[in-house]
Amino acid sequence: MHASNYLFGSLSPLTRTISLIASGFTLFSSARYFSHDSARLYKLSASAKDIASISIHFDQIDTPSIHQWDFIIRDFSASSQPGKSLLFYTIMRKKGVTPSKHTFPSLLKSFSKSHQNPFQLLPHIHKFGLNSDPFVRNSLISALFSSGDLEHARQVFDERVQTDVVSWTALINGYLKTGCFVEGLKCFKEMRLKGVKGDGMIVVSVLSAAGKMGNIWFGRSIHGFYMETGRVKWDVFIGSALVDLYSKCGCCDDARKYFDEMPSKNVVSWSALIAGYVQCNRFKEAFVFFQDMLIEKVRPSEFTFTSVLAACAEIGALVQGRWVHGYIDRYKLEMNSAVGAALINMYTKCGCLNEAFMVFMKLSEKDVYTWTAMINGFAMHGDAIGSLNLFWEMLSSGIHPNEVTFLGVLNACSHGGLVDEGRKLFEMMKQRYHLAPSVDHYSCMVDLLGRAGYLEEARKLIEDMPVEPTAGVWAALFGACMIHKAFDLGEYIGKHLIKLQPNHSGRYSLLANLYSRCQKWDSAARIRKLMKENGVKKIPGCSWIEVNGAIHKFIAFDRSHSESNSLNEMMDSFIGQLTVAAYAPDCNLFALDVDME
Repeated sequence: MHASNYLFGSLSPLTRTISLIASGFTLFSSARYFSHDSARLYKLSASAKDIASISIHFDQIDTPSIHQWDFIIRDFSASSQPGKSLLFYTIMRKKGVTPSKHTFPSLLKSFSKSHQNPFQLLPHIHKFGLNSDPFVRNSLISALFSSGDLEHARQVFDERVQTDVVSWTALINGYLKTGCFVEGLKCFKEMRLKGVKGDGMIVVSVLSAAGKMGNIWFGRSIHGFYMETGRVKWDVFIGSALVDLYSKCGCCDDARKYFDEMPSKNVVSWSALIAGYVQCNRFKEAFVFFQDMLIEKVRPSEFTFTSVLAACAEIGALVQGRWVHGYIDRYKLEMNSAVGAALINMYTKCGCLNEAFMVFMKLSEKDVYTWTAMINGFAMHGDAIGSLNLFWEMLSSGIHPNEVTFLGVLNACSHGGLVDEGRKLFEMMKQRYHLAPSVDHYSCMVDLLGRAGYLEEARKLIEDMPVEPTAGVWAALFGACMIHKAFDLGEYIGKHLIKLQPNHSGRYSLLANLYSRCQKWDSAARIRKLMKENGVKKIPGCSWIEVNGAIHKFIAFDRSHSESNSLNEMMDSFIGQLTVAAYAPDCNLFALDVDME
């Protein structure tokens, strides 16, 4: 009998197919691994700093037991070099040690961390009769999902004679972690219909999925069914998941309510609350919560810093942003790419391009996100050449750009009037990097062509878009029409924008401003009347300013600020001095701000 038939003869069709494929990788190319001396493999494995002492100690054991082998394999699978757990497994097998039911879950975890398909491990699992062990099968399902093999992961699950909440959790988490939220929630529903009771772990996963989907209705139903009825014990993990759910769905007040009710809080719950307030544009409150978190002596995580720095960037809170940067330096916290990109973004939006570039240069490792943040920073400050030069430097370093990178350089070309370069980059995005342009990329190209006076080319680009043009794309062309006084085309676009967004006050203002520029006062008055008849109200403008570390917020026509009278007196003084100097602003350079009330 052929060896593969002997090994796989009693298996199901699916498992036999997978195992036969796996036999092509038998024993991890064992001839190559076994040709090395064991001591050399130990030396290779010991390079991970966090477990160096463990592996050295292990090397001194004459005849390690299976429990000791499992210990070292488990530690390496959880380390920064999980692949080395496979080297120890190979040595273990060479010494004739039979693996236990604890060996393979650790090995499968190493495959999950490296996102490699675990096919080559299947012959060993079956050979030692562990293919029916629930712990091993659950680990196999997770590893298959991590490698992107969703179909086989589901089939391995379906082969099980009995399923419990742990195996359902492995299946549902697998779908959720790969972004298949709908399929994951369908499996959750299937689990409930089969009478399997959910536990805290699966409830946390489902709440997380509902939050990412923005499905507040489903999230509230899970909350009511499991937590309000006491079916699941309220703890820090459940509480953090609830805060995350309501924050992601824009319900910040609900998130705060359940945050306050948590019996204990950790960095995850604090970070979820802060991120939620940032998402809801309540930036000042987000920073206050960050300060409260520090007062409670909870050390921030990478996720906390990125949220707080985003808040500082949005309101121009440079003093607070610098303080956060100083906190990271003082406590010698890791400056990874996410935090680095957030710092670069904060400094550029606060007008400190040089400081942003210093952060960029000091980063030990730069990925596409940090490069993109710096490229966007130069573009934001009008340095088109600097942005493009950095883009070409990024390509030379071997980093592939993503959609956001191209958005940054196209913006740079638009503001720098670099039409030919913009055309080339737009084609490069599609042809060389096979990235499909979004409506934002088309909007940039329309703005670039329109600013340069290529109005017909910009219009044709819109008409040839593979997706329906959004109001933002048409508005970019409208702006170009105002610059080049193409009022007939502008009037057509302005009317079209009102049809697209009849409840958007800005669309009426654009067309009214165009008529005012053309001195068509009756038409301008008709648009204002139409806006009033449709019940559309103009959203008041809002701005922030930072003075001595304090954030001050101002809303148009609002006099609630304590310094409103002094500020208005100062503005009147400025206007008076300008009048004396015979300065007359050119109102044609900007849109008229007409009160629509």
